[in-house]
Amino acid sequence: MRTQVGIIGAGPAGLMLSQLLHLNGIENVVLERQTRDYCEERIRAGVLEQGTVELIREAQIADRMEQLKMVHDGIALTFDGQYRHISFQELTGKGVTIWGQTQIVRDLIKARTDAGGPVLFEAENVSIHDFDTDSPRIRFRHNDEDQELQCDFIAGCDGFHGVSRASIPADRIKTFERVYPFGWLGMLCETPPVSEEVVYSHSERGYALFSMRSPTLSRLYIQCAPDENPDDWPDDRLWEELKLRGGEQVASRLQTGPSIEKSVAPLRSFVAEPLRHGSLFLAGDACHIVPPTGAKGLNLAMADIRILYRAFVEHYKSANSDPLASYSDTCLKRIWNAQRFSWWMTSLLHLFPDASPYERRVQLSELNYVTSSQAAMTALAENYVGLPFD
Repeated sequence: MRTQVGIIGAGPAGLMLSQLLHLNGIENVVLERQTRDYCEERIRAGVLEQGTVELIREAQIADRMEQLKMVHDGIALTFDGQYRHISFQELTGKGVTIWGQTQIVRDLIKARTDAGGPVLFEAENVSIHDFDTDSPRIRFRHNDEDQELQCDFIAGCDGFHGVSRASIPADRIKTFERVYPFGWLGMLCETPPVSEEVVYSHSERGYALFSMRSPTLSRLYIQCAPDENPDDWPDDRLWEELKLRGGEQVASRLQTGPSIEKSVAPLRSFVAEPLRHGSLFLAGDACHIVPPTGAKGLNLAMADIRILYRAFVEHYKSANSDPLASYSDTCLKRIWNAQRFSWWMTSLLHLFPDASPYERRVQLSELNYVTSSQAAMTALAENYVGLPFD
């Protein structure tokens, strides 16, 4: 097989890159080790920055989003018996869009398959070869046959545990990581949200988040041990904990119901740099992870793809390879801004097991300051709605 860009990973980053390249006449093939059903059913993020919304429109998959999206003008923070609202519209003139990553992936898969784009699900034993040359290759097994994909470039969009970053020699890549001493236990349920906007709660019992995927579908989280077993949290126990952590105003609005899905996600911050290694380009979770507290993971991946696809277009349409050469440096500026904000939001809202009484008081003071100072609220709002993509 021969193509221009070989893409490893059919998550939102790989599929978005494939669709945008296709619309610009650049041939590509996507390899994914999981089944199509698995990719379309994964429950993931749902808060979109304006730059991500614009990229979805540019990819010509925005019809369902425009019909079903929810637009939020701010967030609420609860702590120490208080309920504080921060208006992004008043502070920045912008808001955020609620549209689940699951829906984006479904729309991208449909767009690629409708166009006859080669997305090879259940591709096994994927390996990368000769990425330091002008003729990189990807070997894999599909439909019980060993195959090889020859290409000009490889885009590694296969996540934190994928083969792309693992193929780079350790002495050529530098990693930065912080593992947090807690995780998130998440529950999806067919109940109306407690508020028209996302509510972040800090309490003596730990952090909680009250989010949504639609007006009738809630996504709820509590801080937990990173190795927590979801089976230890029957619905009644989890609903009671959410009420205790959310405070009186949230608890009075909370409508309970049976869960559809529960899972635990450990939290970490991670960056691998550089993002380019010869003909191999890393994007999305393959090169960076942020804790979900700041709603930056999907948006950061989409920012990578916006820069990468435009660089490929410049290379093929204008014989200008400068944007490809600067891809890593350009992305890393935004990546580290998002790392800082996600780390700050996580530190602000979670209960750290080794925190001293002094540190707990400072944390509450910081929450009071953030929700009462115009300058502090503006800084939070600017980062949350998203810094400019360029």
